[in-house]
Amino acid sequence: MTVLSVNLNKVAVLRNSRGGDEPDLLRAARTCLDAGAHGITVHPRPDARHARADDVYALAELTRAYGVEFNLEGNPFAPPRPGYPGFLALCEQARPAQATLVPDGDAQLTSDHGFDFARDAESLAPLVARLQALDCRVSLFADTGADVARAAAIGAARVELYTGPYAEAFAAGSSASALPAYADTARAAAAAGLGINAGHDLSQANLAAFLDAVPNVLEVSIGHALIGEALYEGLATTVRRYLALLA
Repeated sequence: MTVLSVNLNKVAVLRNSRGGDEPDLLRAARTCLDAGAHGITVHPRPDARHARADDVYALAELTRAYGVEFNLEGNPFAPPRPGYPGFLALCEQARPAQATLVPDGDAQLTSDHGFDFARDAESLAPLVARLQALDCRVSLFADTGADVARAAAIGAARVELYTGPYAEAFAAGSSASALPAYADTARAAAAAGLGINAGHDLSQANLAAFLDAVPNVLEVSIGHALIGEALYEGLATTVRRYLALLA
């Protein structure tokens, strides 16, 4: 079964655009979980442009109370700064069930590529070990064709396939040409002993075709499209529609 983790970054973006506490991130998380979502994701960046450190701590408590997964995403190489203690420090304090490491920088509007494991594996290895010592399952953001065996060799439990190129191909009517690379990478990851997650620009329109073509996907993390669709359909209804696609 593929599970759904709802990424609430865009709720935080809307809140931060005016200051204050509305919309309420915790209320949004409760709504998603009460509708059946299997977990919550946030990706706090050092510039605090959406989810902040205080959101991380509050969501960690909430997800523990619900008994569901908290997935914390971030760049483990980003240095601390005022208001942002660093990704590993956040994990040490919040103890998420899953830590997803992503190679994004401040200048990126959103995550747009995975790790180059041939280049990055040596630097990632001690960070993966530190997170494992916290009982965090470690997932590494990966492009299609990535050397997933290297990800497994440094101790990662999963890779998260970056699905932005698939979503672009789907929108252009050419998803059939993009899907084989995802399927091949998923099979290679499974052969290396890795679990497979997927995320970025997945939507109600393109999710089913992706899951039909790509084997062994354990979890999808969906935020931007889901929150956008919820503006029209309501948050609980939108979550339930995703869950129906996963059934």
